[in-house]
This record gives sequence, C-alpha cells and structure tokens, in this order.
Amino acid sequence: MNLIDTHSHLYEPDFSEDLSAVVDRALGAGVSKVLLPNIDDQSIDRLKKTYREDQSFFIPMMGLHPSSVDINWERRLETIYGELISEKYIAVGEIGIDLYWDTTYEKEQIFVFEEQLRWSIEKELPVSIHSRNASQEVLRSIRKVGAEKLKGVFHSFAGTFEELSEILQLPNFYVGINGIVTFKNSNLAETLRHCPIERLVIETDAPYLSPVPFCGKRNEPSYISAIVNKLSAIYNLEQEEIAEITKKNADKLFQIFLW
Repeated sequence: MNLIDTHSHLYEPDFSEDLSAVVDRALGAGVSKVLLPNIDDQSIDRLKKTYREDQSFFIPMMGLHPSSVDINWERRLETIYGELISEKYIAVGEIGIDLYWDTTYEKEQIFVFEEQLRWSIEKELPVSIHSRNASQEVLRSIRKVGAEKLKGVFHSFAGTFEELSEILQLPNFYVGINGIVTFKNSNLAETLRHCPIERLVIETDAPYLSPVPFCGKRNEPSYISAIVNKLSAIYNLEQEEIAEITKKNADKLFQIFLW
C-alpha cells in the first residue's frame, strides 16, 4: 500500500527519543509521506528540524492553532506570516476555531482564522482546519472569506450528518479521518456512509487519538493501517483500494506530486 498521513505532529517532544524508529515503522506499514501541521511560533524550530531530517518523507505546513491564540496573538500571527512567506510550505495549518475548552479569545480566534484563510488564497495553498464546538463559526468564516476561492480539509472530523452535509456543499473541501472512526462510542462510521470516499483523506494526528487496538499508547503513523482497515469495512472496499483512493485525494488537495 501507498499511504499518506495528512496530519501528524512528529516534531513534538513525544518523538524526540525514537523518531527514526517511528519513521521506519511507518515506511514498513506503507506510509510514504507524512504532513506536519504547525501549532504556533514556539513549534516552528522543532517542525523545521524534523522536516530537515528527512525531506523525502516529511512535508511541512505553517499556521497558528486556535488554542495558541492568547494575549500575544498579534505577535504570534506576525511571526507565522513571516515564516509562511519566507519558506516553502504545502498548506496553511493547523488553523481554525476551538470553543471547547475556553471562549475567552473567541473573537480573536475568529479574526486569526479568517486572516489565515486570506493567506491561503494569497499563497494559493490549501488549509488544514481544526474545528471543535465551532462548526457553524468555521463555516461562517469560510463563506465570509470566500468559499469558492478556498480549499482544504476539516482535520479530525467527528461531526454529525448535518455538519458533514454542510462541508460537502463546499466543493473544494475534504474530511480528515483518523482513529476516532475506530472508537466504539463514536457514530462517525455511520455518518461516513453518507460521505463519498472521494472526499476523504486519512491522518493519525499523532501522538494523539490512537486508533483501536492501540488506544492508550502514543499514536504514530504506522497505526494508520487500523484506520484503513475500518474504512475498508465501512465502504466495502479492499484496503488497497482505500489506500489508492485516499492517496489520490491527498495528492489532489495538497498537490504532493509537485512538492
């Protein structure tokens, strides 16, 4: 199989001791590329160091995560923009709106998200969107900035049928599926039966959200095989077909073949 993990944080300290072994296991599981979304100004150096260690395997993104929008958001945003325009990145991410833990900076999160959406149009890059308890706010911002000019993925999708339907109305957006689809208490598998497989990309979000049967362990790209296995059952397709289709989708969205 030839798999692309479209969202993984392998530059995090969780992998500082055994990154090369993690990469070897990923390659052994058929993963050919791993996309690295940035978090904030503090993670840039770690991201770039990891990318430089294997530029044939890692592909970096650049963005400011909504949970990093705080009292210093203007300085953080300025740093991120400077990085985006001075280096090569495949996407603007990880960006979005998160109203799950704290709504203190809700207005600022929305401003930062919309500003980064404009950057993606300026740079002709896709976006990787984090949305938690904020689906309507995210959709409203996309429409405000210009849905017809934007393209991207709703990372770590775990929404309802209604939320999926609204995303599918955006012609240039995909849904990112990770370990959540394997969880027993998740309704995502049933929701995905209403989603064309041509609108899916797969991801791990490592080190988070390890799929069954690896729950409780640090997640890593090699575990993406469990996600492929679950999608194979949902769509009644061979795992090789799932791999081929989702790779094609990732190539189309991120233009990985040009990287």
